[in-house]
Amino acid sequence: MLSVLKIKNLALVDDLVWDLGNGLVAVTGQTGAGKSMIVGALKLILGERANHDLIRTGESACSVEAIFELSTNLPRVNALLEEAGVDPCEGNTLVVKRVFGSGGGNKQFINCSPATLAVLKNLGDHLVDLHGPHEHQSLLSQERQLAMLDAYAGAARERAAYDLAYRAWQAAERELGDFQGMRQATGQEIELLRHQVTEISRAGLDPVVVEEMEARYEVARHSARLVDQARHAMDELADRVLPAAVEISRALRELERFDPGASGFRNNFEDSNASLEELGRQLAKYLDRVEIDPKEWSELERRIDELEGLKRKYGQTVGEILQYGEQAARRLGKIDSRDEELARLEKGVATTRAKVEQSAQGLSQKRAPAAPRLAREIAGHLEDLGFKQSAFSLRLEPLPAPGPQGKEAADFLFAPNPGEPPKPLRVIASSGEMSRVMLAVKSALASEDQIPLMVFDEIDANVGGEIAHAVGAKMASLGEKHQVVAITHMPQVAARAHFHYVVTKEFGDAKTRSLLRRVEDGERIDELARMLGGGGKKARALAETMLSGQEGRE
Repeated sequence: MLSVLKIKNLALVDDLVWDLGNGLVAVTGQTGAGKSMIVGALKLILGERANHDLIRTGESACSVEAIFELSTNLPRVNALLEEAGVDPCEGNTLVVKRVFGSGGGNKQFINCSPATLAVLKNLGDHLVDLHGPHEHQSLLSQERQLAMLDAYAGAARERAAYDLAYRAWQAAERELGDFQGMRQATGQEIELLRHQVTEISRAGLDPVVVEEMEARYEVARHSARLVDQARHAMDELADRVLPAAVEISRALRELERFDPGASGFRNNFEDSNASLEELGRQLAKYLDRVEIDPKEWSELERRIDELEGLKRKYGQTVGEILQYGEQAARRLGKIDSRDEELARLEKGVATTRAKVEQSAQGLSQKRAPAAPRLAREIAGHLEDLGFKQSAFSLRLEPLPAPGPQGKEAADFLFAPNPGEPPKPLRVIASSGEMSRVMLAVKSALASEDQIPLMVFDEIDANVGGEIAHAVGAKMASLGEKHQVVAITHMPQVAARAHFHYVVTKEFGDAKTRSLLRRVEDGERIDELARMLGGGGKKARALAETMLSGQEGRE
């Protein structure tokens, strides 16, 4: 049920917190008082696009928040939330909030997680059934009609088995289709794949070896300059540095001969001289290493050119090239074994299709006898609602192939007047007729319908007398199994309500605002008397009569 509805700065409402009761909840008030604010707020909760004209004059933003306490449909709602990546309900509480401003910045949240309007709309289909004179109604959808029939037929287990089999079949069909698209590879593509696999494999790439090769190539590429500089350093050592060292050593020995305390100079110099000699030996070895053999240089150039060619074709790194080769090899392997793979996939499609056919048969066996029973029950409710000579039937049409809902489509057919051919419910033009048909269908499905909240927005328009009493009785009966909010001008409906709220206007500070308050006892009699056309004794007496026997409902 909808336990709390919060509205802030929506149209004439500045700040409203509405704690709803269960059962049938009536909302009444004079025309223009602002009753439509409830429907407007719920539409926003159900994912309708926000109209910024709805923001209260003088305010920059509007918000609507709804708190639902779920029961039977909690698992389905949590599954939808999980699929959308939204936090599941905490306990059995679901919180939906919309915020939008005049400067943009529209936001919507489910359980405090950001959500898209598409997710909100999908979720709303499982929370609220909204009906009004000009509203799109869920029962007009053939898919929804079939779901209603399945619920009425007690076919939940059969429907779940069919859904599972159908999804498996569709997955097998997609896999086969993907493979068949791949199987049509041209001979040119196959040759290209073979060439790519062979070329990459023949290169024998190893990331460590390639790194060493690239380093060796950089050295070899500058070998002439390196050799020149190394030889120059050796020549300087041999021609100038080492001969000068001999003279320096001789001078230091003479210095030590006359001054033994100066021996440290010679010792230090001899250590340095040994380092210079070691440098000469190292330069000689370096020359042997950097002087590259022409054959080795040619092979290095070939390998580097080969590597650069592979990079241009398959990736910027050795890892990317190897990965490309692996993917090409896998695709080539699938093409080479395509006959075996095709046979396997075709067998999978046939097996899953057979399971779909078997599941569809079980589902059809449940639907066939239930369809006329449901049609008769709806027809009975229609008769109560004033359609004394109408005709109602439920047509099941076989499908050429299994569909998402089974092997048949459902269509509710209705002829409100004798002599008229029954027509699909979705093409009936009269909103007054449509509203009562909807109420009859909902009454017949009250025990099976899992949508917790039903909202009727003045669907009792253009009816009166005994029909109005019948509409009120049907709504009250629905209120025994669902939470029902009836926005109504009919005292016959309001008198049946378990809870009665009145919308009024208040003027002050050069502004108008709508208020919602609950009425009980004498105030409720006053409101019913007003709805009956006046506040005199007769109207009050009639109001009291209409309420008699209703006190225990609250």
